[in-house]
Amino acid sequence: MSIKRSLTKVHVIAGFFVAMLALVAFSSPVQAQDIPSDEASIAAGKSLFGANCAQCHKLDQKYTGPALRGVTGRRELPWIKSFIKNSSKLIATDADAKALFQEYGGTVMPPHEFLADEEIMQLLAYIENGDKGGDKADADGAATDGGAAQSGDSSMPSEYLTVILVVLVVVLLLILIVLGLIISVLTKFLNDKKDLDEDEKEYINQKTDLKKVFKSEGFILIVTAIVVALIAKTAIDGLYSIGIQQGYAPAQPIAFSHQLHAGQYGIDCQYCHTGVEIGKSANIPSANICMNCHQHIKNVGGAEGFSPEIKKIYDAVENNEPIEWVRIHNLPDLAYFNHSQHVKVGGVECQTCHGQIQEMEVVAQHSPLTMGWCIDCHRTTDVNTAGNAYYDNLVKLHGDGNAMKVADIGGLECAKCHY
Repeated sequence: MSIKRSLTKVHVIAGFFVAMLALVAFSSPVQAQDIPSDEASIAAGKSLFGANCAQCHKLDQKYTGPALRGVTGRRELPWIKSFIKNSSKLIATDADAKALFQEYGGTVMPPHEFLADEEIMQLLAYIENGDKGGDKADADGAATDGGAAQSGDSSMPSEYLTVILVVLVVVLLLILIVLGLIISVLTKFLNDKKDLDEDEKEYINQKTDLKKVFKSEGFILIVTAIVVALIAKTAIDGLYSIGIQQGYAPAQPIAFSHQLHAGQYGIDCQYCHTGVEIGKSANIPSANICMNCHQHIKNVGGAEGFSPEIKKIYDAVENNEPIEWVRIHNLPDLAYFNHSQHVKVGGVECQTCHGQIQEMEVVAQHSPLTMGWCIDCHRTTDVNTAGNAYYDNLVKLHGDGNAMKVADIGGLECAKCHY
């Protein structure tokens, strides 16, 4: 009898462990091995996340939507795919999706039916395995990269002239102070001598006649030289500033804040400027891109009805009229610039040329965009040749042990930008 009881206990314990294993298996519908963990998938997923998800989600903290890391342990893979592709359709039939929809204030995620299953898996690879240092590290890294890239910015010749003039003025003032002290000491020394006659004492203690000083040839010559130098500096500044719009910040038809969208909400630049990786121009976003979010976000700060600025977007869509944004960055027709070549191939960060755009309430032209500024960048920027067979022969020919600069691969050839 005791043996039967023992066997029964063993069966109960075994059954308990089997049940626990089944519970663990079914409570983790997507196992770790189902999600890609290779670097290529994570990198591709990061790009997809930045273009489609970053405006509403963060990996490790709640934002407009829930924190996403660990979602493959909370939800089944078919459910995740359905929600990503068309959340509205799933909300209508699934209680969990409806509860999530209500928890986050009734905000509907835009459909992503254009994403293939492979792309969704890459997206999940980044969500589960990417950037585990946290969102703040990414933001700090972008700011650091943007700041470092600015180190190649060159000073204008007029700035050198300003520094030289200031130094000369300071030196002249110091010389005048020293001369004044010398004169004071010599005057006191000579007055203490007892063998001076009256004419000598009168000469030593004579007062300066300012009228004679102002009329003297030396004074007129100095004043004339200063005036000529100032006029020359102003003329040089004017010549060097022709065609330069650095600091240009025109008023836009809609008060769009990059500080709010790109900074606070972390929307990736490529989400709105879709052409930077595939074409010559960055392109200005259409109202349709704005409506991807603003069909759900109609007011700001809890105000009733439409925000005045958001209403302008709706008016543009309803009237089928484009928003007439004012172009800020302009290059002369004689210069060719390709965004895709710099952003996609060269890996240049937006902040390198446009400054800390995520901190700008009103966008202004950050860089001078002059020929000298571009050339200085080509002289100092390293070419990333790692893993790119196109550069293998060039690296061998370069062969001096130093990193190749853009200038070494034709970056200073006139026909690159003027053809």
